[in-house]
Amino acid sequence: MKDLIILVSDSDMEIGIKTLIEKRYNSLNIKQINFDIYKHPQRDPGVLKKAHEFLRPHISSYRYALVMFDYEGCGDEDKPIDELEAVVKERLENNGWERRCEVIILNPELEIWIWTESQQVAKVLNIAPRDLRELIKDGKPKRPKEKMRECLRKSGIPWSSSLFKEIAEKISLTKCKDKSFEKFKTTLNSWFPQSK
Repeated sequence: MKDLIILVSDSDMEIGIKTLIEKRYNSLNIKQINFDIYKHPQRDPGVLKKAHEFLRPHISSYRYALVMFDYEGCGDEDKPIDELEAVVKERLENNGWERRCEVIILNPELEIWIWTESQQVAKVLNIAPRDLRELIKDGKPKRPKEKMRECLRKSGIPWSSSLFKEIAEKISLTKCKDKSFEKFKTTLNSWFPQSK
């Protein structure tokens, strides 16, 4: 039996999460684990509505299941995030994952995790650290994906999932205070704490 199965909504999330767990487990304060990560073919709405169906065949193959998707684009943005997380988690628990699953919705999307004052983020986006500080001085951008695309366009860098790998490999994991990132770290730490 493997430790963890993760269901995500797109390639950017897949590579970012995979890199964090594979390469940064010490920084996440967890032990090294064996896991698989899948992306749902119907993206955010598919994860929201059908995560329990997708994961049902894997109940006896993994100790835990983690489901992650973006709030923006999920199709139910008129409902509160906590309510959506509870609905998806209840479906998972009713389909065999009781007390061994968690649901994390990123608000509005994965790129919200990237916007921290970090040399690595400035380097990947090819902007000066002072420009990055200026961009986030009043908090994270309300449109994090669009702001990231804008910075990349100005720098002549094409959008690629590999950018998320590059950031995840080196970024400080203590600077991001986003609620969903904190939940991600806390969940993994509760399931897979480092041995003392």
